[in-house]
Amino acid sequence: MPLSTDTTSVETVTEATLETARTLFPGAPEAFTRELFSATERLFTGAFLDYQACDLKYHDFRHTLQVTMAYVDLFAARQTSTGSAFTHRQFELGLATALLHDSGYLKLRSDHEGTGAKYTFCHVLRSCALAASFLPSFGVTSEELDIVLGAIRCTGQSTAGMRLRFNRHEDHVLASLVATADYLGQMAAEDYPDKLELLFNEFAESDAFLGIPSSKRVFKSVDQLVAGSTAFWENVVKPKLENDYLGVYRFLARPDGTHPYLDAIEHNLASIARRPALVAH
Repeated sequence: MPLSTDTTSVETVTEATLETARTLFPGAPEAFTRELFSATERLFTGAFLDYQACDLKYHDFRHTLQVTMAYVDLFAARQTSTGSAFTHRQFELGLATALLHDSGYLKLRSDHEGTGAKYTFCHVLRSCALAASFLPSFGVTSEELDIVLGAIRCTGQSTAGMRLRFNRHEDHVLASLVATADYLGQMAAEDYPDKLELLFNEFAESDAFLGIPSSKRVFKSVDQLVAGSTAFWENVVKPKLENDYLGVYRFLARPDGTHPYLDAIEHNLASIARRPALVAH
């Protein structure tokens, strides 16, 4: 069920994902999902030769698991409410996208400057590069890899400038499920209000790395970022969910008119609005 899975535990998220897959695709193989979760955890914890452990506080491995669980919830809701159903393999490819969509924040072993936050504005392309070298070892074909890379690009902050192209409408829908989950998973999480200062710190490090002066930065203080949360949701995220991402968020709406993720986001935004101003460090 939405928002009920412990995203601090990769084991719990893995089992919740497999349980959903068993319901939607009885008898489908589980090896890919288990191996992918395990390998992604090792990747983010520095167990792979080429990459250091994730050193971010906002875009950390828990964020990845939050997004992944939101994708699973959203995929299941769509699968059970539409006549245009996806295959189990498409479910797996979307899962791979969710797990690797922010892998571009990871630093190489040879990188000793700052944290992965400096890659904020190029992390999508870095995620594509990592996925392209990572997934073939799991049996992902070149054609399937194109689907994953297109979906990762769809999670970028500015999709318009990336000239996204999809070979099939269903590839766009699958990408939209992941990109929608990226926003819903993080903004509906109960720890979202507490992590905004951490998000600001990542933006600040990225701006400093790029040499952007304070006067020209989008967010000049943590107070500004926090105060703009509702406007960001209303003016940026909601239009993207509706238009760029094909309105797939609606599949999670319940018959009584409630929507677990949207309701949680509204609760978080109300909580943020009641908080006293913060001071950037």
